[in-house]
Amino acid sequence: MIIDAHTHVFPPEIAVGRERFIQVDPTFAELYADPKAKLASADDLLTSMTSAGVDVSVALGFAWLGPATVRLHNDYLLEAAATSGRKILPFCTLPLASGDAAIEVEMRRCLELGARGFGELRPDNLGFDLAGEPGRRLGALARELNVPLLFHASEPVGHTYPGKRGGGIESIYAFLIANPATRVILAHLGGGLPFFAQMPEVRDALAGVRVDTAACNYLYEPAALGLTLELLGPEQVVFGSDWPLISQNRARSYVSGAVGVEPLAGVMGDNVASYLGIG
Repeated sequence: MIIDAHTHVFPPEIAVGRERFIQVDPTFAELYADPKAKLASADDLLTSMTSAGVDVSVALGFAWLGPATVRLHNDYLLEAAATSGRKILPFCTLPLASGDAAIEVEMRRCLELGARGFGELRPDNLGFDLAGEPGRRLGALARELNVPLLFHASEPVGHTYPGKRGGGIESIYAFLIANPATRVILAHLGGGLPFFAQMPEVRDALAGVRVDTAACNYLYEPAALGLTLELLGPEQVVFGSDWPLISQNRARSYVSGAVGVEPLAGVMGDNVASYLGIG
């Protein structure tokens, strides 16, 4: 089974009204002000999956500032998943800028309607203190509800690009230390945090974490995947494309060429299936 753990779809109201959302949401403007930045639909995703031979895709939410837009996007993800024949798994977003009560209400609501996780969370974009008490409360709630969180993770050096900021590895590391039993997936090879796993304390903090390969061919040489497998263990790396930014076909080719034959089945599907409890 091939599972893409990192894709993005948007409701038609946002795609059609892009300019309106650009004016009121700074993070959305940063990533999608350029009309070339595609706002894909669930139907677009299903078409891509058929072409690329992907069996299941995790469709992620976005780091919206306003709670009404959070709910709009989540409702679309949940409906798309419910009508996809189990091909789409919804990871809803959370109103991180709206306080603990709003976060808990939306998390519980989405889980009742079929959410399988929450992401792609960008705490830094929304002024959410992931390293402090708000992060500890979020981690505790996720543990109570037994649900994984997928965080955007930003490499602290290298070239800049729209959307790079949003998940600094220092605050992510502090969150992992404070919440060792919370299931966490870190996007984009964890922003390079796994490369510090040569330090025993960092390796311990990452022991229960999964990192996805989303957009890796924009960020790293292929050898980075092999190094991550070596440092963390082959079961901790999961395939993600960041579609539609990168085609699922292209992402599959990149990961297949960078990962040895033995761990490939795990990376391409088995690892995330076991982490998410997918039969």
